[in-house]
Amino acid sequence: MNLSNLRAPKKANRNRKRVGRGMGSGHGKTSTRGHKGQGSRSGSSLMRGFEGGQMPLHRRLPKRGFTNIFRTEYTVLNLSRLEELNESELTLDAFIAKGLLAKRGELLKILGNGEVTKAITVHAHKFSKSAQEKIEKAGGKAVVVA
Repeated sequence: MNLSNLRAPKKANRNRKRVGRGMGSGHGKTSTRGHKGQGSRSGSSLMRGFEGGQMPLHRRLPKRGFTNIFRTEYTVLNLSRLEELNESELTLDAFIAKGLLAKRGELLKILGNGEVTKAITVHAHKFSKSAQEKIEKAGGKAVVVA
């Protein structure tokens, strides 16, 4: 790619639709509003999802369950992923540096899927029972960060 074959993205150079500027424009007279009806009147603004008086989809669908706003979200990592890193000590900063944790404030939980062959020290907010057992069995330490 160079300057000779650069192109603007599609629709980048389209002109604004100017309505109500005479019959020659193609958008004169009714100004794309059609004849009569609710949408043609001045001051008409309908709610999002309005279906012409039919019961809107978001009200037709059943509501189930609820969202717990106090839920604590953990980023989960398996032992198999830790084994691939080939490190002896894994702190939260190390996880961030490797791109396994997005930012400092995120909570980390280690799960026991996979095997650990060498002794590693892992710092995390939570460990599953199986993960903790496997790390300690291999001679490592599972350090819970407060």
